[in-house]
Amino acid sequence: MATFISVPLKKSSEVDVVKPLSKFVSATYPAGDEQAEYLRAVEELGRLRKSAVGRPLDKHDGALEGLLRYYDQLCAIEPKFPFSENQLCLTFTWKDAFDKGSLFGGSVKLGGGAFGHIKDTVLSALNREPTMDISPDTVGTLSQIMLAQAQEVFFIKATSDKMKDAVIAKLANQAADFYGDAFKQCQYKENLPKEVLPVLAAKHCIMQASAEYHQAAVAKQHKKFGEEISRLQHAAELVKTVASRYDEYINVKDLSDKISRALTAAKKDNDFIYHDRVPEVKDLDQIGKASLVKPTVIQVPMSQKFTDLFEKMVPMAVQQALSAYNQRKADIVNRLIGTMREATNLCNGVLASLNLPAALEDLSGDSVPQSILEKSRAVVQQGGLQSIEQLIKELPELLQRNREILDESLKMLDDEESTDSELRAKFSQRWSRTPSGDLYKPLRAEGTNYRNVLDKAVQADQVVRERYNAHCDMIALLCKPEVELSAAIPSANPAKTLQGSEVVNVLRGQLAQLDQVKKEREQLESDIKSMQLDMSSKFLTALAQDGAIDEEALSVTELDSIYGGYTQKVQQSLRTQEEVLGNVQTSHQEFSRLKESNAEASSREEVLKKLASAHDSYVEISNNLREGTKFYNDLTEILLKFQNKCSDIVFARKTERDELLKELQQSIAREPSAPSFTVPSYQANTGGVAPSGPTPAPRTPAKPPPPARPPPPNFSQQAASTPVSAPPPASAPPPSMAPPHVGPTPGPPTQAQGPPYPTYQGYPGYFQMPVAYNPYSYGQYAMPYVPYQAPGQPPYSGAAPPQQPPYPYGHPQQPQQPYYPQQ
Repeated sequence: MATFISVPLKKSSEVDVVKPLSKFVSATYPAGDEQAEYLRAVEELGRLRKSAVGRPLDKHDGALEGLLRYYDQLCAIEPKFPFSENQLCLTFTWKDAFDKGSLFGGSVKLGGGAFGHIKDTVLSALNREPTMDISPDTVGTLSQIMLAQAQEVFFIKATSDKMKDAVIAKLANQAADFYGDAFKQCQYKENLPKEVLPVLAAKHCIMQASAEYHQAAVAKQHKKFGEEISRLQHAAELVKTVASRYDEYINVKDLSDKISRALTAAKKDNDFIYHDRVPEVKDLDQIGKASLVKPTVIQVPMSQKFTDLFEKMVPMAVQQALSAYNQRKADIVNRLIGTMREATNLCNGVLASLNLPAALEDLSGDSVPQSILEKSRAVVQQGGLQSIEQLIKELPELLQRNREILDESLKMLDDEESTDSELRAKFSQRWSRTPSGDLYKPLRAEGTNYRNVLDKAVQADQVVRERYNAHCDMIALLCKPEVELSAAIPSANPAKTLQGSEVVNVLRGQLAQLDQVKKEREQLESDIKSMQLDMSSKFLTALAQDGAIDEEALSVTELDSIYGGYTQKVQQSLRTQEEVLGNVQTSHQEFSRLKESNAEASSREEVLKKLASAHDSYVEISNNLREGTKFYNDLTEILLKFQNKCSDIVFARKTERDELLKELQQSIAREPSAPSFTVPSYQANTGGVAPSGPTPAPRTPAKPPPPARPPPPNFSQQAASTPVSAPPPASAPPPSMAPPHVGPTPGPPTQAQGPPYPTYQGYPGYFQMPVAYNPYSYGQYAMPYVPYQAPGQPPYSGAAPPQQPPYPYGHPQQPQQPYYPQQ
């Protein structure tokens, strides 16, 4: 009676989880111990999946451990990897569990809560129609079935423990209700195997009968013998219904016998002793109910031995929050550093326009100022014109490489989207997967952003190149030796009277203040760049407490506390520079009035200004070109990751496309190739109308058994002497003798008859049956009889008739005897 409905395991196709996860880890985490650890974890995950779903599952509880560990690991990595169609795309193909096979097997392994979890959680994560076995209606029905079976388990346990009949009756009655509800849910559904409905109906009757049986025992204890008989009769009717309708699925003989024995004893006692009135079933009190089961919530981890292989990897939500935080941090750092560099360039430009500090060092009027010599040595040490020209030459190559990577990435998307569109137009609604155009929108937006970045970089490169062309002559002059540099600078009359003047000393002091501001900015820039803060713990705490991360609020608060002080220092540096520069300009005006002015002095001062400006431009151009080279190299890594992302999703889409095409081809192959047709009447044979459609293959006839040995005939003298009138004998004798004919002698057949026994290779004495020979009329020819003996079979025990001639033909190689007896 304890037949339980079990759900077969879903079967999955082979999926390579190692390759895409390893590529994601390599692209996301820098090379080192952390990356190596995660790559080892990915390999272990691949082995865990192969062990869980790649081999048949043994039917014992210990075999579930591998499945539970794999399930727990999937739940653990789900928030840590960006699993989606347009990011990390892994296509898991699961077959319908009810596609083939029976539902009836071993013990039930899933409680009703597992199907509730599928209905409430899993189905919402699917991006396509679920298979029939996990559709909402199916899993809801399965959940109710598991609930009923769990209640029945408690009933069986209570019966085994010989608990009180009142308790057992309530448990059984509740199980009957659960089975009734499950029966109602799947009564009009065709998505479950046909065996389910009769089993549920039978279980409903069995549990109700069991409840009546045990409640009858309670009535007997309370000396309500009529109620006892009524309940037992009702139980017997229910069991009889099961036996008559559902005996194919459930055997209720033991329960039926037990109820019959109890009913017979109860009737006997009541008839002879108690004479209690037997009420009708409708007048009986309702049996109580006791529910001991409810759907349990799936809690992860389900395995007690589970250890997360990616324990140190933060969830994807935290990774995304960290990425956004790092972007905010980079924006603040770049803004602060950019502000300081812009101020420094402005200061250098103002000083170069005033020919400071070269004007203070050139009071002699015939030597190269010390500041110009230092600038010349700095340019030479940094590589001079050759280093700049080499960097300028490399930029187009780096740019072209990045453009090729981006173009190739987008071309992969274009080709796959074109194929998808063609197949969608060909198969129409049958092509049920997400359109590639919709799926690739985020990737195309990302690609457009990279294209804009490259266009802006090209414009920036052009600005740097134009600036280099404007200053290349003076930069080349700075690269020459001191003698050539001095010869290129015009000489002027000396202004020795200003060497000890107060205005010169004031200007030198103000220039020293500006140098100090620049040094402080360099240190401030270094401090800003070196600031590090790990926000992982804060984001993890927020995720654990609130279930979500308010990245903007947390990041802004933390960044303000870190960089707020630096922002104030930068603003103070700008105010100091502005004040000192104003003083320098005022002092320089007074210095210019005191200095002797002539044409030679003006020409010399102009050249010195250009040399100072060329040095500053050289430094700035070199920095810009180095930053540009670093930018293109960093962008190459980003574009390679983008290319890998495009390649992965295109590969996944191709795999999905091939599987869908295979399914469609199989579906099309199962469809009828042409509509049915009717054969014209003139082509129909006399036996009836030819069937329409393809002709079924003929069945191979079964090989008949060897013939039985015939009984000996009973010849009479009259039959032996009857003259025979027959056609001439055939040249070959008959293969064997058939049983005698009873009744009137039949007429000759209209066509040649085959042998009465099957033909076997090497069958002794077999020859073709003569035409018009009747094998059943022995007597009409007075033919002698020889008992039939098959190969390996003993002869017939009866003796041959006396004076009977031997068999008319002997061994096939002996001379043949005449077929008819001689007159």
